[in-house]
Amino acid sequence: MSSLNKIYQRMVRDHLLIVQSVQASCLMTIGDIIAQKVIEKKSEIELKRTARFTVLGLFLVGPSVATWFKFLSNTVGDKDKNAAIKKVVLDQLFFAPGFLPIFLVALNTIKGNSWQNTKDDIKDKYLDIMKANYKLWPVAQFVNFKFVPFQYQVLMNQSVAIFWNTYLSWKTTQSMIKTK
Repeated sequence: MSSLNKIYQRMVRDHLLIVQSVQASCLMTIGDIIAQKVIEKKSEIELKRTARFTVLGLFLVGPSVATWFKFLSNTVGDKDKNAAIKKVVLDQLFFAPGFLPIFLVALNTIKGNSWQNTKDDIKDKYLDIMKANYKLWPVAQFVNFKFVPFQYQVLMNQSVAIFWNTYLSWKTTQSMIKTK
């Protein structure tokens, strides 16, 4: 196990963005599968839907979260005793409300939805998703920023995000069902 940890640490050090993107992609895939099998109780997994979450994790969520965490670390630092609180405040005031519409636009785009359907989906779901965000992420991010070393923060974030991605997958599918 120690050698796996060393390999992981080296990969994160040398290829941070790639590692974080692959992690996010894998964990978003897991979240979607859980949503389909456990919450929606589907007998078969919709592979196109899962593929959308996989792609979003790899090309949008992973790079965005990794870049954001690096920005927070460089801007706020880690030495200040209030660094974790400052990072959570910035994360929840700027990243979360700004990233959610980007995520919803990207998801609707790869679903092939029209711009009008995309705007309606954002209008319909944004506040509900943000309310759910504020119930989970401030505490999770505080623990993450306070106690988790930088190189593991995206992994910790995405591990918690398995539950969040399950919710997002379910919530965004509910939108799709209503518009049909």
